[in-house]
Amino acid sequence: MIQTRETVKQGLESAGQAHVLQFWPELCEEERDVFLEELAQLDLKGLKDHCEGAAKAAASPPDSLDHHIEPIPPEFIGSVKKSGRDSLEEWERRGKIHIWCTSNALRHGGGANVQTVQHHLKFKLMSASIIKYIMTSEFTLAPTETFFKENNYFGLEPTNIVMFEQRMIPAVTFDGKVILKDKGKIAMAPDGNGGLYQALVDNKVLEDMKKRGVKYLHVYCVDNILVKMADPVFIGFCVSKGADCGAKVVEKAYPTEPVGVVCRVRGVSQVVEYSEVQPQTAELQGPGGELVYSAGNICNHFFTRSFLQDVAEKYKDQLKQHVALKKVPFVDAHGVQVKPSKSNGIKMEKFVFDVFEFSRNFVAFEVVREDEFSPLKNADGSATDNPTTARNSLLAQHCRWVTSAGATLLDKYGNPLPLPRSEMLLCTPHPEELICCYYYWNYNIYTLWHVGLEQLLKGRTIHTPFVLDEKQTKKLQAQ
Repeated sequence: MIQTRETVKQGLESAGQAHVLQFWPELCEEERDVFLEELAQLDLKGLKDHCEGAAKAAASPPDSLDHHIEPIPPEFIGSVKKSGRDSLEEWERRGKIHIWCTSNALRHGGGANVQTVQHHLKFKLMSASIIKYIMTSEFTLAPTETFFKENNYFGLEPTNIVMFEQRMIPAVTFDGKVILKDKGKIAMAPDGNGGLYQALVDNKVLEDMKKRGVKYLHVYCVDNILVKMADPVFIGFCVSKGADCGAKVVEKAYPTEPVGVVCRVRGVSQVVEYSEVQPQTAELQGPGGELVYSAGNICNHFFTRSFLQDVAEKYKDQLKQHVALKKVPFVDAHGVQVKPSKSNGIKMEKFVFDVFEFSRNFVAFEVVREDEFSPLKNADGSATDNPTTARNSLLAQHCRWVTSAGATLLDKYGNPLPLPRSEMLLCTPHPEELICCYYYWNYNIYTLWHVGLEQLLKGRTIHTPFVLDEKQTKKLQAQ
């Protein structure tokens, strides 16, 4: 139904947001049409609750959960480091059986582009027989589509790549008023990675999954450059445990590391943010000196399609809203555009992992941080989690793969190259001179984890920098 200006005006007034139209007389006809179309897409009936809820949430201190939490019981946890070899091999075998009917779902977060080989490697090594569901925002959909087209879909079948948008919601001031980005445009923001569940419904993605016969999904955020897509060990572990929902975790680096912890709250599995527990709780140790609450969340999950269907039908509206305080550009009362120097707005977000509490059988799987977690969250110049640290983490992993395959690495002077340590990655001025990087194209998803490199590289001496691409692979195979 087409909404008129009068209908929209009444809806805004009822929500206490009449100021949104304060510059209407200054807009030309075309600008008015565009603005009216944008406003018509808002949930005007729910706008009042959204704005008041955002202001209230921002003013409320986080709940303290110290007296209600407990660690995940050991019988629901697997571990790359602690589980036996026989178990790991059995999980991998089972995972490989199921992997061809497993989909990857990821959220394209935009932001900094690492602009090196790994950006292509991540997509190239997705198996062509696995369906890729990629959630974007309205800001990142077109660039993502263009990126795939320009790279010939990385050798994948275009019909097996499904892109869809999440919803956008208004940013709000601390006193509960919608922020105007321009005289005829509201400041909008994606509804968080937890917007996945509403987006699955909006875009009929679950119906597409059912039609294609998808049973299991590996869901992860795209900012982790070391993610093991459709990891058969993880999938096999979850399937063997009969889980409908699972999470990869890494051991926390130190008690107060600012990451969420996978645990139980009042007997229900969920992620507790570091701000929700006191330092003394975070520092609790077990009999061996290990942290009691050590399972750091890395936003890397397993779901069954039937579980996602349940979430979409029964639980998506029960997801918690989280407050993010942001610097939101706006126009002031005189119509002058302002770029604030400090946080002036509230963006409400949902988190993808907040569905854990609805799981009937939740499990966790601990992995090694240096092998599977190096997020890209900040611009270069930041101390951590920036394009340089992400790139170096990947290159260091490639070094480990090559040396474990039996090759010797030499630097540009012909000296043996020591295996990079985590602390080296932060201080090496020119890592590209020291660290081996490579592609390994054979369209087998398992080559993402260096399977097959031994027969190719064992006993060889390799001068760095070294790129193992399809041409180099064939050259080595012919020798």
